[in-house]
Amino acid sequence: MALTKPASRPANPRFSSGPCAKPPTWSLDALADAPLGRSHRAAVGKKKLKEAIDLTAEILRVPAGYRVGIVPASDTGAVEMALWSLLGERHVEMVAWESFGSGWVTDVVKQLKIPATSHVADYGQIVDMSSLNYDHDVVFTWNGTTSGVRMPSGDAIPADRKGLTICDATSAAFAMDLPWDKLDVVTFSWQKVMGGEGAHGILILSPRAVERLESYAPAWPLPKIFRLTSKGKLIEGIFVGETINTPSMLCVEDYLFALKWAKSIGGLDALIHRANANARAVWNFCASRDWIDNLADDKATRSNTSVCLKFTDARITDGAAFAKAVAKRLESENVALDVGAYRDAPAGLRIWCGATVETSDVEAMLPWLEWAFNAEIEALTEAA
Repeated sequence: MALTKPASRPANPRFSSGPCAKPPTWSLDALADAPLGRSHRAAVGKKKLKEAIDLTAEILRVPAGYRVGIVPASDTGAVEMALWSLLGERHVEMVAWESFGSGWVTDVVKQLKIPATSHVADYGQIVDMSSLNYDHDVVFTWNGTTSGVRMPSGDAIPADRKGLTICDATSAAFAMDLPWDKLDVVTFSWQKVMGGEGAHGILILSPRAVERLESYAPAWPLPKIFRLTSKGKLIEGIFVGETINTPSMLCVEDYLFALKWAKSIGGLDALIHRANANARAVWNFCASRDWIDNLADDKATRSNTSVCLKFTDARITDGAAFAKAVAKRLESENVALDVGAYRDAPAGLRIWCGATVETSDVEAMLPWLEWAFNAEIEALTEAA
């Protein structure tokens, strides 16, 4: 029996977890002022890059004395720049509860071969951050993009720590209130919550991180794109728009549009409110159904950006195949694009609920999710 399709559709079906949906007022015309064909070292290029840095710091409420820089290779480049440049002085506590955090464990333990203790939790769970030794350096993700599990707060991080805290915040920045006094290095890419184009990362350093850079030199050689110091001093130019390698001024213009949009709607508080409203719509949907649930075990750790879901219906015997079929139905109807779980994550769906997504689109998509689920269950029943 053919199931009745929902009457309405999302105006924007883009729920990808990266690159993410553009701000709702975005259009190609917004990029008209990009200084294309110009050197990024020309005055106009430096001005644009500096404006992007300054607006980032303003909207995120980064404290005075912290440095904000634009670096190559997205969040991955920013994290690895920090790991290669800062680690090695002391033992490291590596924390992971999803695939990207696990990747940083591999970098430190297998590539850099630094003495480290690894703390790993399964998908849907989180490491007890109060169990770590903060006299060591600590590397962790704030929000697990592929698990939908986030830090509930920074309360476990002591103010009098001796080590550095290095935080991958790529799907948290601009959607969660980061406790800057607890974080020495923060990285992210603007392709996540701000819906920017890929390939550029942001690196934010506390005064403690700068002190480490200027007082410690790692034993291994550093590639040019990782070098943050020259003759023992921080390369300050990186943090005023003199990027290490050539940035795309088209991408910078795109990011500037997103930053100005964020400022126009009320800044960080408004961005967090939008993400919370989007995620709450999904959480409420799941709470009223017995066949789908949040992957995060603890409500306090549920992400408000990358909301990861699992199917719980006992009739489903092949979870991976079922989830892929549901995602395929949603895409074929053009109501939810790119919502399959990450390849290393448990079978299920991942709905991006960051600030550039409209709550009305989330609410219009959810009946389609129920329709796709029922259609696949019906197909399973007929096949049996």
